[in-house]
Amino acid sequence: MLALVVRLGYLQIYRGEELAVQAMAQRMRLQTIDAQRGRILDRNYKTLAISVGADAVYALPESIRDAEGTARQLAPYLSMSEQELLRLLTSNKTSVWLARGLTVETAQAVRALGLPGIRIVQRPQRYYPQGSLAAHVVGIAGADNQGLEGIEYFYDEILRGVPGQQYTERDAAQRNIPGGETRFVPPQPGNDVVLTLDTVIQYIAETRIQEAVISSNSERGLVLVMNPKTGEILANAIYPTFDPNYYQDVSAERRRNVAVTDQYEPGSTFKFVTAAAALDLGITHFERAFESGSAWEIGGGRVHNLDGRALGRLTFREAMERSDNITFAKLSVEMGPDRFHKYIQDFGFGKRLGVDFPGEIAGTVISPTRSGQTLQWANMGFGQGIAVTPLQLLTAVSAVANGGSLMKPYFVKEIRDAHGKLVQKVEPEVLGHPISPETAALVRDLLRSVVVNGNGNRAEVPGYQVAGKTGTAEVPGIGGYSDDIIASFVGFAPVDDPALAMLVVLYKPKAESAYGGVLAAPVFKEIMEESLEYLGVKRRQESRQRSAQVAVPNVLSLSKQEAQARLAQAGLFWTMEGEGTLVTDQTPKPGVRVPAQTTVHLSFDRGELEEVEVPSVIGLSMLDASARLTEAGLRIKIAGSGVAVEQLPSAGARVPRGSLVEVQFKL
Repeated sequence: MLALVVRLGYLQIYRGEELAVQAMAQRMRLQTIDAQRGRILDRNYKTLAISVGADAVYALPESIRDAEGTARQLAPYLSMSEQELLRLLTSNKTSVWLARGLTVETAQAVRALGLPGIRIVQRPQRYYPQGSLAAHVVGIAGADNQGLEGIEYFYDEILRGVPGQQYTERDAAQRNIPGGETRFVPPQPGNDVVLTLDTVIQYIAETRIQEAVISSNSERGLVLVMNPKTGEILANAIYPTFDPNYYQDVSAERRRNVAVTDQYEPGSTFKFVTAAAALDLGITHFERAFESGSAWEIGGGRVHNLDGRALGRLTFREAMERSDNITFAKLSVEMGPDRFHKYIQDFGFGKRLGVDFPGEIAGTVISPTRSGQTLQWANMGFGQGIAVTPLQLLTAVSAVANGGSLMKPYFVKEIRDAHGKLVQKVEPEVLGHPISPETAALVRDLLRSVVVNGNGNRAEVPGYQVAGKTGTAEVPGIGGYSDDIIASFVGFAPVDDPALAMLVVLYKPKAESAYGGVLAAPVFKEIMEESLEYLGVKRRQESRQRSAQVAVPNVLSLSKQEAQARLAQAGLFWTMEGEGTLVTDQTPKPGVRVPAQTTVHLSFDRGELEEVEVPSVIGLSMLDASARLTEAGLRIKIAGSGVAVEQLPSAGARVPRGSLVEVQFKL
């Protein structure tokens, strides 16, 4: 008894405080409470991502008496095998998560089982109320409240907030001790991120690029829209897209924002950079004459135009309008690698722009330090042998649009706290001045000529005066260039006070006339017109004075039927020369004023327009209808959604190859 009393005194008095602390530590159990993740909003505060309460189920292995029976009863509700559940229920961990994001019905069913050691709690779950809208920009967040891709990842620290903590006294069976101590540290919600995106323009862009990808049977399509004066990205649309609420259903490659993370050869859309450099250096002017044959031998190789056409003697302005490769190759060689390379870098190519988005790459620009590069630099003059990101190209053309300032592109304009109070406002940032304001004005004039008098005429928007450049770039393959191409159009409007700059890219289209001016320019026109109208930009009133003379319309790159219709509408006659599908030259030139009923001479130099039979697409989906018409050598114009219910021309009609078939879809 004496020994027991001494031992008891030793424990109670001498070690009492120490043991009391240890006992409390054994009884106290920590539970982390997730913070409410901040919202992602568009520039007009429309919600793109939000956290909502969702039930989650976890297990306390020490409290489970019959692991096999528990696994057998839970398996039907949790979409897990009994073996997988048994492994979790018999682990050595204090607690294990079994499933998150349960439906209300599933959570109620699991509760009704009343299984020992199985608990259900509410945890925030990310929800994207707009579905696939801007999915490639918004990105995705994981089950543990962490950003995984896109804005969700780049701004994760701002969005995720600070988790809370709750300590509760529990017995050995993990049951709360009545009257036990509880300590609670509340979580701090994350801040909201306000994007530069406008969901209206984003929706317009996504709708139009989806139609274009399907109708041209392209592998992928992209539209990027920017405010050229600030660098704010107003739309970033990619098709095929995905729904971030079900991101597990698509591959990581499908979720990648290729506007930032991928590079491609820009082709002729890059010619505005060569033109800007040459004009800024004073080595050319609009009326300087160039000779363009079928090919130009330089540096041990040959430079030739698309289709091998010889354009003859033409001015620099005409070379831009007709997208002459040889002229721009000559300008590149005349400038020399060192001077041209500096302009390329000053326009933001070959380096990261610092956009607030993960995975940005620098593109590929060769260094002018090695010998034997003459042919490579000649090719770079017309956009071959250089790799850029879509974001770099749009940022560069925005510098031309805004008067010579290279603006840093950005996706987020504001950070606000959970109560809507402004925490941070992002201001536009100038990265440099690649060209003078005077040179920028000259390049704008050239790009306007491409639309008025050149092969960019399908991008024109009445009353808004578009300026831009077409591109039809070959895709590099093993040992050279493949048969695949990338069709694109980059530009801005209105030319005298640009409100929007835009890039449209169609990757590997399988259409009959897979040119940038034919496929990408009309998409640019539709998106630009709808977006400018939405923004309230007023159209310029065109002069309606009647005159005995009429302006010759631009019919370059149009089909015979389209060219004839446009000339007839202007009150003009026509003659045609050559076997071809598209107009490659016209005399008089576009814009020239001539007496009514003047004859316009049209030239063609590609294969004859053969007639094909229109197949029936009634009852088919958009993809299947597009594939069937493309196989027949026809193009599709989509109206509505769902399955095809009507088509014009009807099945069995014979029309010229490459003709447009309008298909009405209904759900």
